This record gives sequence, structure tokens and C-alpha cells, in this order.
Amino acid sequence: MDLALLRTFVTVHRAGSFTRAAALLGLSQPAVTSQIRTLERQLGRPLFLRQARGVTPTSIGDELAHKAAPHLDALVEIAETGLDDESSLRTLHLAGPPEFTAERALPALTELTGDDGQGFALRASFGNAEETLEGLAAGHHDLAISTARPRGALLTATALCDEEHVLVASPGRAEKIGRWKPRRKGAPALEDVPVIEVHESLPFVSRYWASVFDSRPAAPGTVIVPDLRAVLACAVAGAGLAVLPRYLCADALAREEIVALHEPAVPPLRTYFLVVRTGTLAMPHIARAHEWLLRAASDWC
Repeated sequence: MDLALLRTFVTVHRAGSFTRAAALLGLSQPAVTSQIRTLERQLGRPLFLRQARGVTPTSIGDELAHKAAPHLDALVEIAETGLDDESSLRTLHLAGPPEFTAERALPALTELTGDDGQGFALRASFGNAEETLEGLAAGHHDLAISTARPRGALLTATALCDEEHVLVASPGRAEKIGRWKPRRKGAPALEDVPVIEVHESLPFVSRYWASVFDSRPAAPGTVIVPDLRAVLACAVAGAGLAVLPRYLCADALAREEIVALHEPAVPPLRTYFLVVRTGTLAMPHIARAHEWLLRAASDWC
């Protein structure tokens, strides 16, 4: 059986789409379709059921993928290891949310960019969860950090860590908000309180209100800036209240540049996932970065 046909088959099985598999393989969609038909003729069985959007494997297709994929991944690892030029570094393409990637992931991974013989060059790009996962699926990135768990067999996700969200404001702004005691029950009224957020939809404040107060905030955003580090800077400057990840604002809290307005018994959490295309952990530089980040994350939680 032709290994090229098997490679195409496994890629389609993981991608769930001839179009997406073609992009990953660098082939045209007709070429992928032709290879799958050839393999189906050789086996005498259909491997996929064609649907309006993508394909789903038949039971024979699932069985073949289960048997073939580990061996193909092992061959990729052998090829990657054997063909590496020891005089040059492999490049790892990482994608993730700007704040977490900059504050957590990149400082950890730069330890692996040295010249110890196992290092790699590093390229990073920022984006939201949807953009990041789409780029990973399309082959633009090797490794992604996402706040959404992907669906399907093309991408494999591992829980990385949880971040705690904190409701904060500057001491002066906290005083102006009113004599709202931290352990007071119910949601505070926000009609006259400036809110700092990353988007008009108030994703962080809304998630906090829903989790802690079982309600929705009534106020619109006053300052909207698409970076949590800028949200923090505005909160420190007294522009209003904000909901921030604790890791990002811990130092400002310690310096009393901002104060926590509420300390719920169960703080809102958001999970980060480390995501790869299924099978690519066979590549040593991706596997090493993946393992290193999981190890580093044990100190982040």
C-alpha cells in the first residue's frame, strides 16, 4: 500500500475535510480526492461518507486510521530527526492570546532557544481563540495556546492551567464607587461606575458577573482597549473598575496600586489549553516545547 496514500488518508481523517487536508498537505483538493478514491478502490471499501460540509469516516475508515496513524507519526519522527541539519535550528511557530503568551509562555520557552544542540528558533503570533485554532489547523502554527477546547480529531488539546479572575479598581476609584463592602451579597450597581474592558461586549466583566452574582452588568464600557495589559494600566490610573487575571495584576495588587473589590468564595476561573495538530508531537522540537510548557505551568496555577 502506497505510504503517500495513507498519509493523505490520515490527514483527511484528522481534518474531517478534503479542503482542509489539501491545505495541510500542500495539495489541490482534486488531488486529495483522487488519492482517497484510489485507496478506496485498492481496499474495496468506502473510507469516508461525503457530507454537505466535510466528511465523516466509515467504520472501516476509523479502523484503518487507528492502525495506520501511529506508524505514520513514527515515520515522521524518524524523518524529522534524521533530516535535521545539526548546524541550524528548527523553528517553532507559537500562537496564543497576547497577554498570556507574552507574560507566561514566551519567557518559559526562551530557555529552549539556546545552543545546547536541542534548541530551536522561536516565532510567535497573537490572536483570539478562534483565529489561533484556525491558524493551527491550517498549518500556520506548530503549537497554540487557547482558551477554547477544539473539537474534532485534527487538533489535540491538553489542559495547561487555570487563571483566576479578580474584580479590581484603583484605591481612589474604589472609594468613589461607594461603601460597597467586599463581602456584601448581590451584584453592585454599575450604572454610574466606569468600566474598563477589552471589547464592547464586556467579556471579562460579564463572565465575572454571571459566575459570582448570577446576573449581568448593566453598565456599558467606558474605556475599551484590546489588551489586558492596557486595561490594567487604565485601572491603575483610576479610569474605572476592571476584571483581570490574577497573574497579570498580582504585582499591582501587592503594591496597592489597585485593590480587589470582591473576594468570592469560589473565584471565576478560565482554562488555557495547549493545542497541537494531532500527530505533530512526533516532531522533537514541538514535543519538547509542549512538555516544557506543561512543566512550567505547574508553577503558574
